[in-house]
Amino acid sequence: MTASASSVPALYYEPKVTILSRPTFQEPEHLPVQWMGEASDGERLSEFAGRLCYMSQRNPAGRTTGEYLENIKRQGHGSVFEHVNYSLLLEGVSRSLTHELVRHRAGFAYSQLSQRYVDESDAAFVVPPAIAGDEALEGAWRMQIEGALATYVGLVEQLMSRYGWVQDKVHRRKMAREAARGVLPNSTETKIVVTGNVRAWRTMLELRASEAAELEIRRCAITILRVLQREAPAFFSDFVIYEASDRREAARVEHHKV
Repeated sequence: MTASASSVPALYYEPKVTILSRPTFQEPEHLPVQWMGEASDGERLSEFAGRLCYMSQRNPAGRTTGEYLENIKRQGHGSVFEHVNYSLLLEGVSRSLTHELVRHRAGFAYSQLSQRYVDESDAAFVVPPAIAGDEALEGAWRMQIEGALATYVGLVEQLMSRYGWVQDKVHRRKMAREAARGVLPNSTETKIVVTGNVRAWRTMLELRASEAAELEIRRCAITILRVLQREAPAFFSDFVIYEASDRREAARVEHHKV
């Protein structure tokens, strides 16, 4: 994100992804698992759920948690991944991106910044990856977003006057902002909390980190993938990040639709 004067909108060139919550696993004393290898609570929760199906807590094959979950992926038994949820805070992403992201419904929950209640007079904007770095393109784009922001500020002021008869000032501001937000572009920066189970995250990442995905959500998916691979590598070890033919990062997955 760039630092800027108050009259110039702040710009984002990369998303920011923060883990807000992760699973806590409490092993039942009467069904102990013979664990092997290091693992996160989320990974062990999935292994426990899988072993319960066959009452194989004694770990007869002598597998580490990573090896066990790798076999789950090979077999396509992804239902045990649905027990494990991670909540992420996404910042520095555009409304254009979240319009696509919220299409992923199964296994996800969303809470997004409201333009009806939040004052966007100092809104930030996300530079589209295809435009970033090209002086002429960025110049034309910035002219448009700065004009839109100025129009938004002016409309809010005028609408506050127009609805002066509304005694509740909070409601009056909401009425003004919900009308004025119509001029703000899809590049307006937003913040969203996303909770998803591992199976849902894998599906989203398989689709949105691919070369076929729109560039901004693809970039965000790659960032999310790196965060989750650090957090729980066994769940996402079969995703490989590479440089695609368009010279941008993409990811492919070995085990599809687990």
